[in-house]
Amino acid sequence: MEFIADYYRPVIEIVILWSGLYLLFRAFKSSLGANIFLGIGVTLIFLSLLTGILDLRVVAWILSKLFPLLAIGLIVIFQPELRSAFARIGSARWFGINQKKDDEFLEELVHTVEALSKKRCGALIAFEQSVGLGDYIETGVEVDAVFSQSLTECIFHPNTTLHDGGLFISKKRIIAAGCLFPVSQRELSDRTLGLRHRAGIGLSEETDAVAIIVSEETGKISLSQDGKLERGLAIKDFKQRIDEILFTPSTSQDEQE
Repeated sequence: MEFIADYYRPVIEIVILWSGLYLLFRAFKSSLGANIFLGIGVTLIFLSLLTGILDLRVVAWILSKLFPLLAIGLIVIFQPELRSAFARIGSARWFGINQKKDDEFLEELVHTVEALSKKRCGALIAFEQSVGLGDYIETGVEVDAVFSQSLTECIFHPNTTLHDGGLFISKKRIIAAGCLFPVSQRELSDRTLGLRHRAGIGLSEETDAVAIIVSEETGKISLSQDGKLERGLAIKDFKQRIDEILFTPSTSQDEQE
């Protein structure tokens, strides 16, 4: 036991700390404050190392007093990002737990998105995963119906009152329509992206939901997951990606990263 305590305890502690930091980084990296948080962390680490090497006692004293206040400040400032990050860490998708595959549902979804794309009927569809979306669902109109192509096309028809909002699907049922999604505040490289795309990205930044966006202008199909947008998917590629995301263990997603 003394041998384990002397030689293996530091290794175990490092592994635990590194694993925790890695999980937090993965969940936090796509958020709005990730670069700011990373910049502050790198600066503090650099100052701490420099202080130790050069024995800068005054700077060391300031840092020792500053760290507790800074920790509290960071928690307050980055509270939304941290909440989203911890929600992602607790997401079942991180641990390889996916929905049971349903080929009939998958085919119905693909045919629906293809029809919307051909008609250039703008659409925003989100799949609830392990993070609850109750706050966003409450902004729309409760539907609670089995998912179908005809119902989805009716919802997103330009002459209906619900077509501008988002549609939520949970356990293969349409839960609500006409919902408001959180719009991403991140500066995106493509300035041609409209409100639907920014809303889809915003929802996937805040939660582990997967968003499908059909452009009203071009009919192009896009997917947003973890704050990342895949644009201009052909229907075959869309089917493959949605199958991987919803029904395949998350190891395949990690390999793509």
